[in-house]
Amino acid sequence: MTNSAYTPDSQRYDNGMKYRRCGRSGILLPAISLGFWHNFGDVDSFENAERMVHYAFDRGVCHFDLANNYGPSSGSAEKTLGRIMRQSLRPFRDELFISTKAGYDMWPGPYGSWCSRKNLMASLDQSLQRMNLEYVDLFYSHRYDPMTPLEETLQALVDIVRQGKALYVGISRWPKEAAQVAYDYLAAHDVPCLIYQGRYNIIDREPEEAGIIDQAQANGAGFIVFSPLAQGLLAGRYLNGIPSDSRIAHGGHLKAEALTEQRLQQIRALNQIAERRGQTLAEMSLAWILSDKRVTSVIIGSSSVEQLQQNLMALQSPPFTPEDLQAIERVYKG
Repeated sequence: MTNSAYTPDSQRYDNGMKYRRCGRSGILLPAISLGFWHNFGDVDSFENAERMVHYAFDRGVCHFDLANNYGPSSGSAEKTLGRIMRQSLRPFRDELFISTKAGYDMWPGPYGSWCSRKNLMASLDQSLQRMNLEYVDLFYSHRYDPMTPLEETLQALVDIVRQGKALYVGISRWPKEAAQVAYDYLAAHDVPCLIYQGRYNIIDREPEEAGIIDQAQANGAGFIVFSPLAQGLLAGRYLNGIPSDSRIAHGGHLKAEALTEQRLQQIRALNQIAERRGQTLAEMSLAWILSDKRVTSVIIGSSSVEQLQQNLMALQSPPFTPEDLQAIERVYKG
């Protein structure tokens, strides 16, 4: 069934979205991508999810980031996308860049987690069925697996591309030494690693400090950021405590202990800088990441069209002055 009520904006690629080269590949990704980690599961409103996807696509957001276990329940975010594809986006499949991942707990038993060939192959087959797709544009090893030989994981990624089930492959949150093995192995087998996905934001800079971003660039891979707002800490919602409808209050991945008094003071200080720049803390936090040209794209989550609209305002951010950057560094270093 096709949703005849939805016709994409004919100006969707002229609405302010910017596109960045992904490493040394032929792929351009939108500077801001839409992630399905939260708010797209079967516990959420399908109509709201559909509105957000349509709104994003109308504004040039053509990359949707998923994983096999996104929901809740596990697999349901992919089912949501599959339903949207079937009802309205199928005619525009070639305009979309869809990624998914495997590696975290998905089904019971010894083969439902980690990064064995068995798990990666089976998981991708299931993902394709849920999303009503013949292939994904990008398939990730979702996490480093210390128990499975790296060659087994990497050869599975090579074979997945050769089977036509994914056009490109990537790695997510692999330690630097293992990531280098991946870059070398995949390049040697003519399936170069397209991209590295890492957690990175204005208050959590581990990929930068560990040399992960420079390493990706040196190996011709892009770098894509998840959790750019520190799971909501940088969204501006916690400046005056913990709202009753917030992610911390609901007991999700973000815990109350993450909002220490020191962290709260840091967030408030950053918010003061954002206010001086004439923007929200979320807009400044996203713009700060995108000011690094080594970053290919930032994956944002969203619970509403209004929130998505606000986050996309980061694309119109004024440039950072040396004084802005110095002030941000002082806050970061304490």
